[in-house]
Amino acid sequence: MLTHRVFLIIGGNLGNREELIAKTAAQIEQTIGRIVKRSDIYETEPWGFQHETCFLNQVLEVETPLEALCLLDACQLIEKNLGRTREYDDYSARTADIDVLFYDDCIYTLPPLVLPHRKLHERMFVLKPLAQIAPSLTHPLLGKTINELLACCSDSAQVWEYTPAGKKKVTA
Repeated sequence: MLTHRVFLIIGGNLGNREELIAKTAAQIEQTIGRIVKRSDIYETEPWGFQHETCFLNQVLEVETPLEALCLLDACQLIEKNLGRTREYDDYSARTADIDVLFYDDCIYTLPPLVLPHRKLHERMFVLKPLAQIAPSLTHPLLGKTINELLACCSDSAQVWEYTPAGKKKVTA
């Protein structure tokens, strides 16, 4: 069976954030494919909106037999199963969020899916955990590795390594 190498970022800032990260990863393994690598969990400020609760985020490398649009559908079903509601298109607080960052080295620009994720290179909360597990992965449009994108990212949002006991600031 043909498998695809995909990178997903999972996260959320509502409810029991740690438990929801674990449940999201478990549902990914049950319905999407085998998790090959996991970054550490990072705590990050909300991006694109204000909220009093920070997000927990983790990047996963996954092997999946699913085609790209089926993968997107599976991710959205997991989000819904974990309590996410989509009331509007703007950024908002959520229990579970799964974004497809890369799908093999495909470039795909038809709604509802754009690959690679159109803003991943602008987001420190994506680049930091992605660099932890795939530093030499090359962005097929930008021609730069994840480490190179991280080094030139202008995002000033705070990103911390997450531990239940507290957080430790991470600098790029």
